[in-house]
Amino acid sequence: MKHIKQALTAAAMSVAMSIPAHAETTLTVHYPMPGFFKDVMDTISKKFMEENPDIKIQFANPSATYEEGIQTIMRQAGTSEMPDVTFIGLNRLRMLNERDIPVDLGPLVANDGDMAAQGFSDNILKLAQVNGKQVGLAFATSNPIMYYNADLVRAAGGNPDVPPKTWDEVIALGGRIKALGNGNEGIDFRWQADDWMFSALLFGAGGTMLSEDESKVTFNGPQGQKAVEVLDRMVREGGLPVLTKQAGEQAFVAGKIGFTFQTTGALRNTIKNVGTKFDLRTASIPLIDPVNGKLPTGGNAVVILTRDADKQAAAWKFAKFAAGPYGASVVVPGTGYVPNNELAAASPEYLGTFYKENPLFRAGLEQMPRMIPWYAFPGSNGVRVTQTIVENLSRIVEQTATPEEALNDAAADVKRLLPRN
Repeated sequence: MKHIKQALTAAAMSVAMSIPAHAETTLTVHYPMPGFFKDVMDTISKKFMEENPDIKIQFANPSATYEEGIQTIMRQAGTSEMPDVTFIGLNRLRMLNERDIPVDLGPLVANDGDMAAQGFSDNILKLAQVNGKQVGLAFATSNPIMYYNADLVRAAGGNPDVPPKTWDEVIALGGRIKALGNGNEGIDFRWQADDWMFSALLFGAGGTMLSEDESKVTFNGPQGQKAVEVLDRMVREGGLPVLTKQAGEQAFVAGKIGFTFQTTGALRNTIKNVGTKFDLRTASIPLIDPVNGKLPTGGNAVVILTRDADKQAAAWKFAKFAAGPYGASVVVPGTGYVPNNELAAASPEYLGTFYKENPLFRAGLEQMPRMIPWYAFPGSNGVRVTQTIVENLSRIVEQTATPEEALNDAAADVKRLLPRN
């Protein structure tokens, strides 16, 4: 009997040792733009796994841009390669939703109770809605701001403590900076890659991409014409050279460009890359119509793709954590994006004192009341629509077409790519 008991005890111990202390759920997570987000994602996932030891986060290969990101997910949809969670550009949520790829988070939001108490106000939730459907949770939100080299502004006779408030002032000062010579350029305006910065000019003039019923292209109306005229003047009068995105970034951080206009999301990298080479400042981007002008909301949202019930529960925990107060407190200082969670923005535990101590980050925060959604074109040709707008803007920058020609050509091309009613 003694030997039998010993054998049973040993068997029981063996079985117990073979059963894990808890079942582990592994989530595969995809995200874009590792230059902005790798360190942020690593920090957030590490903290999340510490607080949720039964959930493991493993990252799929990141995509270089939002455009590559949406194309990757569209290709992988319905296959074993599709990740459980992804981060999608806010202007591509519509495209994803039209293919019925993302999980509707509406029931999860409803079951969760008071999302506002967790910092997710109705306005914040709406940033990642498509026609009322909760497609995701806004993770990183941004608006375009003005970065400037105070040393060059001073050398050109400007006052860096009083940055230009209008495009006329920017263009005039940019021209004087270019006139300094020594390889200096006046302005770098990031028109490449997508239609976001064109939206900044268009919305800043009070314009729209399409009519309210989305049956007509409207970006070539009076407001759009004002927008492209400003871009043309930047080239002809303000010292805007033909540069790739990478070359523009390198020239600005080297101290050879007076003004650059781009996302707040690039702020942390810009601060790091400029170092002590020159006196870096930031300010609000001018609006063509200071009364009615708005600004596009850039950034991305965390989206759940998995249909597995256990994984969905884990993914919902991760989505709320990443888009919640802790995630925002990592994203803002780590990038320059503006806070998309009200608890993070107000609480001293997170970002309450951050903006007092880091004035370069305030420009984006102060512009938040002007933010409206980054427009998402209907139909499956969203990426091609963006490409044709960018290609026509390049003709203005290269001075191979007049602003009116380029704008009307873009409108005609976009009209052909839109769904037919």
